[in-house]
Amino acid sequence: MPVRLTGAEALALRMTSLLLRPHPQARPDSVAGVVEWFGAMQAQDVASGLWSLGVRLPGRTQADVQAALERREALRTWPMRGTIHLVPPRDAHWMLAVTGVRTLASAAARRAELGLSEVDAERAADVLGAALAGGGRLTRAQCLATLNAAGIDTTGQRGYHLLWYAAQRGVTCIAPHLGAEQTFVLLDEWVPDPHRPDRDEALGLLALRFVRSHGPVTRHDLARWTGLTVTDAKRGIAVAGDALATVSVDGTEAVVDAALLDAPREPVDDVHTLPGFDEYLLGFKDRSLMLDPAHAAAVVPGGNGVFQSTVVRGGRVVGTWKRTIGKTGVTVTVHPLTPIDAELRPRVDSALADYARYLGLPLRL
Repeated sequence: MPVRLTGAEALALRMTSLLLRPHPQARPDSVAGVVEWFGAMQAQDVASGLWSLGVRLPGRTQADVQAALERREALRTWPMRGTIHLVPPRDAHWMLAVTGVRTLASAAARRAELGLSEVDAERAADVLGAALAGGGRLTRAQCLATLNAAGIDTTGQRGYHLLWYAAQRGVTCIAPHLGAEQTFVLLDEWVPDPHRPDRDEALGLLALRFVRSHGPVTRHDLARWTGLTVTDAKRGIAVAGDALATVSVDGTEAVVDAALLDAPREPVDDVHTLPGFDEYLLGFKDRSLMLDPAHAAAVVPGGNGVFQSTVVRGGRVVGTWKRTIGKTGVTVTVHPLTPIDAELRPRVDSALADYARYLGLPLRL
């Protein structure tokens, strides 16, 4: 008989899984550890991805996180759903092979819209591979210039698609920024000793990491997060075996890290200021435990997939925030979605002060 959880209890466990509360197991204390814990962390927006790491590594600065990425503790690529994530370097090859294949197969229609053929895309990957060979590292602009010089048209959205395709094929990956510019390197050179599990082991790893970092979740959450079929998600959960436990959340079957069943489930009145593209919201098909549906339009204006940064109290979204970073400070504006009273205000200010310290800049509210 599965353990029965209320929505509030499930939310408490989920905040622990997300490393936003103390975890009963050893807490990851490095960029490599946090990324490995999650398996993949959404990072199409660089600043959001860096703060997603910083908020889980208290006391670290943005410079610390950037230095860790330069040490190759994690890398960015397009492993799932055609979206950029931070992944453990040794796992990039197999993740692209297992979760990226469906996205790659569906790209033909997009190429047709752009006036590109598969031959064009393969040639672009070859050109970039040759240009980067031997430890090369090129900015996005340099990559596009290289393709243009080879007679490959990168105007419009063609350039983005060709850069995506080369990474999706496992030829390149995204290295840390140089200044404000995205850079690319060869994946095989950046990761000379990749892990190569068989398909069943890979599905089990995906399920284990997703559930332990987001649970309680459903297999539909796993399928949505990975871009795999529900059948593959179910298989991954089965391969993970006793490491995962089945629970019932208000009557809906879900799975959770078995080690969390003994973790506290009581509500916790904590406050976080999270980036817009954090796994806190993006990792779930159903976000109602964390976000009142009445506030969804304020968090994702226009439903366009661009998430606002959130103020979170007790696991629930209570506001959004925007920041403007200047040379002499960071200015933050908070937009409440529920009343922020005299007791809550200084706690929100304190959480934002942590963000400013992470940036190494004075805070202006």
